[in-house]
Amino acid sequence: MPITPQEALQRTIEHREIFHDEMLKIMRMIMNGELSPVMTAALITGLRVKKETIGEITAAAQVMREFSTKVHVADPTHLVDIVGTGGDGAHTFNISTCAMFVAAAAGAKTAKHGGRSVSSKSGSADVVEALGGNIHLTPEQIARSIEEVGIGFMFAPNHHPAMKNVAPVRKELGVRTIFNILGPLTNPASAPNILMGVFHSDLVGIQVRALQRLGAEHAVVVYGRDGMDEISLGAATLVGELKKGQITEYEIHPEDFGLTMASNRALKVETPEQSMAMLRGVLDNQPGAARDIVMINAGAALYAANVASSIADGLERARVAIESGAAKAKLAQFVAFGQSAV
Repeated sequence: MPITPQEALQRTIEHREIFHDEMLKIMRMIMNGELSPVMTAALITGLRVKKETIGEITAAAQVMREFSTKVHVADPTHLVDIVGTGGDGAHTFNISTCAMFVAAAAGAKTAKHGGRSVSSKSGSADVVEALGGNIHLTPEQIARSIEEVGIGFMFAPNHHPAMKNVAPVRKELGVRTIFNILGPLTNPASAPNILMGVFHSDLVGIQVRALQRLGAEHAVVVYGRDGMDEISLGAATLVGELKKGQITEYEIHPEDFGLTMASNRALKVETPEQSMAMLRGVLDNQPGAARDIVMINAGAALYAANVASSIADGLERARVAIESGAAKAKLAQFVAFGQSAV
């Protein structure tokens, strides 16, 4: 007998797993809008309370991918997503968005999948728009942008139309649910490589194993011990790495890379405009914590993309991309492409 939503809910109450095929069915019902808002809310809250398993997350991500509007990239070599789960509450400027321009200038192809603000004062889509970027390109235009510019920005709501069935429930609940974890696992361009920041130390091992099951090639999942969903300058960073099918977990520190420890306070912003100003400062090669944190995260993205041989090698490539003006030029090229596509 196929599982019913009520039976699935009972499982979560009893802290028992919903198995793969059962989770596929339940998730398809949610995405199709077949469940009432009450049942959807109960299920996703129940999963959160019992803690989602790797199997449940993997099955749910497969369904979200099924329902997504995809971007077809002809050559996925060196294609990487730089993404955070959000929800870290750090209110920093858009580090991963800035790292996207730096990594692209250093030879990666970036397929960034992002939305408006979750926990920050400024989501990646907010700041891309503030910079003059076009977040509403068609899938074909995004694929061309990746090929020609080395950057494609995919505004999540445009690629996950079925999420409209869940959006009001998530908004009213106002707490983290499985969907905060799923977004970074469902890149519409099927980027085989990923640098993913997560909001809790437990998620490092969970997300890297979900990515393994979902067929990722090279994944670097990070959690700053000061609570950041990025590689941090303020504390050690936990890393879960998937490479050639093998998972390794380790810790890195700013001083390993010759960087100065710095608190997140210097990176905080209140508005997309402030985030944009800080991002432009980094691309203008202004020294300081903002530039350093972008360099280390862009470096990890270049390593994940298999452009760099290590995070340290990636950091040096990122430094050159910023100091030479190549990263700033990449931003201008990205904005020009988006405007010409209108």
